[in-house]
Amino acid sequence: MVERYALEPLKSHWTLESQYKRWLEVELAVIRAYEELEVAPKGTYERAKKNSYLNVEEILETEKVVDHDVIAFIKVATSKMGDESRYFHFGLTSSDVVDTANSLALLRATRYIYDELEKLREVLLKKAFEYKKLPTIGRTHGVHAEPTSFGLKYLTWAAEIERNIERLKSAMDEISVGKLSGAVGNYANIDPQVEKLALSYLSLKPVKVATQVIPRDIHANLINVFALIASAIERIAVEIRHLQKTETLEVQEPFKKGQRGSSAMPHKKNPILCERLTGMSRVIRSYVNSALENIVLWHERDISHSSVERYMFPDITMTLFYMIKKATYLIENLTVFEDNVVRNIDKTKGLVYSQRVLLKLVEKGYTREEAYKEVQKIALKCWENKSSFKDEVKNYFKFSQEEINEIFNPEYYLRNIDVIYERFK
Repeated sequence: MVERYALEPLKSHWTLESQYKRWLEVELAVIRAYEELEVAPKGTYERAKKNSYLNVEEILETEKVVDHDVIAFIKVATSKMGDESRYFHFGLTSSDVVDTANSLALLRATRYIYDELEKLREVLLKKAFEYKKLPTIGRTHGVHAEPTSFGLKYLTWAAEIERNIERLKSAMDEISVGKLSGAVGNYANIDPQVEKLALSYLSLKPVKVATQVIPRDIHANLINVFALIASAIERIAVEIRHLQKTETLEVQEPFKKGQRGSSAMPHKKNPILCERLTGMSRVIRSYVNSALENIVLWHERDISHSSVERYMFPDITMTLFYMIKKATYLIENLTVFEDNVVRNIDKTKGLVYSQRVLLKLVEKGYTREEAYKEVQKIALKCWENKSSFKDEVKNYFKFSQEEINEIFNPEYYLRNIDVIYERFK
């Protein structure tokens, strides 16, 4: 992981030392199960726990000789043990330890992500209600469409985060599995009761069926949910980038005292945080393909997935954690220029009320086709001449001033938003 974006506690969570501690956690859980099932003598677990030894440098030096990280770990971890070392790794294969520990690592990292995601959702909901009654121009295809509520932007973001929270819960439940079933997953050299008991100590459950490894579709599902969350954050960031354009200037991301936007242009205030989040989302989505590729392994297992996961698991969780924290900071400190938000509604000189005119004509007896043609004719003329659609409509259709005021009223478009907001209480 790039040091620039590595935040605690995930930075420490993915160190080699933490990895070896999780491996030891799994090995000791198995010894505890053997003792509970009276396979190992009473006191074996406590002695193994007390006498286990971890030293990152020694493990790495040993690995240079044996060229196998788990064997190097076992040799160092048991180097100060007595007779209890006989039960260390008894009946296990390396993937029993690594895969189960990876489940622990992913689950714990995801809990940090989950907590931050809940905070982001709450901040978005707060802002959604704060700007509920602020009219803004809705844009489709990048073109002014009709007025809407500025708060609804936040509400759509909050709803997407809410859906992703539910997806994350499901993925966390699915990844809460371990595997202690031996070299090809058939319990040839270990009692299934040992697996069940040991995993219960780790708050995991046995995967229903395994080969030498836990099936990788489980991991791919979690990675895909991470990508959905990253894309949700990018959607927020891209909208803010658009709204911060000079010619729009409805919002501005935080710009702290002493900050500079350009080495050449002193006036610049650029949406660099939003652009950073956009780039990070691309990185996270790129791992989805890798996770899907990892599903297809030879026979009962090959090692092609391993190198990918050494990059992927730390990188994707730390990157997403960073993204969520920064997105929360962004939303909390975003400046909204309310006058500009309202002013931009009238940039097209009333053209955004064309549907209101059309429907008013239908109410007066026009067919929809007749009304559409008449309104479009005037609208296109206004586009071309840059004239006021409101004035043209008033003169052409002889609407009363009361009707004109009713038609060209942005508040009209907010009349039913309470129905939407009620769904979030």
